[in-house]
Amino acid sequence: MKPKVFISEPVPQEVEEYISKFCDYKIWKEKYPIPKEILYKETKDIDGLMTPKGVITEEFLENSPNLKIVSNIAVGYEAFDIKAMKERKVLGTHTPYVLDETVADLAFGLILMTARKLGELDQYVKSGKWHKSDNQKFLGQDVHHSTLGMIGMGRIGEKVARRATFGFNMNVLYHTRNRRPQLEESYGIKYSNIESLLENSDFVLLMLPLTDATYQLIGQEQFKLMKQSAFFINCSRGKIVDEKALIHALETKEISGAGLDVFEVEPVDKDNPLLKMQNVVTLPHIGSATEKTRFNMVMKAAENLVAGVTNQVPPDVVDELRELLEN
Repeated sequence: MKPKVFISEPVPQEVEEYISKFCDYKIWKEKYPIPKEILYKETKDIDGLMTPKGVITEEFLENSPNLKIVSNIAVGYEAFDIKAMKERKVLGTHTPYVLDETVADLAFGLILMTARKLGELDQYVKSGKWHKSDNQKFLGQDVHHSTLGMIGMGRIGEKVARRATFGFNMNVLYHTRNRRPQLEESYGIKYSNIESLLENSDFVLLMLPLTDATYQLIGQEQFKLMKQSAFFINCSRGKIVDEKALIHALETKEISGAGLDVFEVEPVDKDNPLLKMQNVVTLPHIGSATEKTRFNMVMKAAENLVAGVTNQVPPDVVDELRELLEN
C-alpha cells in the first residue's frame, strides 16, 4: 500500500506525476488558500503533507496522528512548531539553495529601483506628466561605487555580495553571527558591527531569517544611526523590522527611502502608510517568483515529501529537527 499524502496548493502536472509514482495523493486545486476545516478533514490520516509556508501547530499535529513529514514549499519555516514536531517525531523540510540567485536578483532590483526612483518615474511617464524641464526633479543616487551594508551573510547574502562587488564596484560591509573570512578574501568585503554598518552604508540590506533573536532587530534606534541619504532594503522577513519605526524614519526623513518585498503583516493592509509613500518601493513578497525557480522549489519539496514517507532520509530537513534522523 502506498503512503497517503496531501498537497495543499496546486502544483505542476509534472510534480503530480512524480508524487503519484510513490504515493496515493489528494490535492487542493483551487486558486485560493485551503480553508482550515477542509485542510483538517483531508489530513486526518495522511503520512505526509506538502504545503506552502504551512502553519504547523500542536493542534494540527493532534489532528494528523500518522504524520511523518511536513514538506514546506519555501525556505522560511517560522510557522513550524518545532517543539511539538520534535515531541511527535514529525520531520520538517524546506527548499533551500534553489532560490538563492533569484532572490539576490530581486534584492538588486530593489536597490536600483529605490536609488534611481524607477517606480516613481515609470508612473510619471505613464500618467502623461513628463516634461523636459522636469528632469532635475528626479535625480537619483548612484549605486556603483557606493557602500552596501548587509545584515546577514548566508547563501543569498553571498550571491548579493558577489553582484555588488564585481557588478557594481560597491564597497560591501556585512554583519552576521558567524564571520566569513573566506568571502572577505574572495570578494574584498569587510566585517562590521551593526552600528558602524548602519552609520556608513548608502544602502542597508536585510538578508537573514526570522528567529526570536532577529524579531524587530531593526527599530527606531537603528534607523537614527543611518545616513539621511541612505536607503533601507528588506528581502528577508517583515517582522525583523519594527514597521512603525520604519514609517516614522521615512516620514521624518531620517532615511531617504525604502525597498520592501516583505511586511510585518502579509498581505499588507491597504491603509498601511508605506503604500502611500513615493520614496518606498513595495512588492508582494516575490523574492523567488520566477517560473523556473518556483518549479524547482515545488519539485524539491516533492522529493523531500516522497523521501519522508518512504523511509528514506529527506535531503532538506530543517536544522532544528535533524536530531530526529538519529533516532
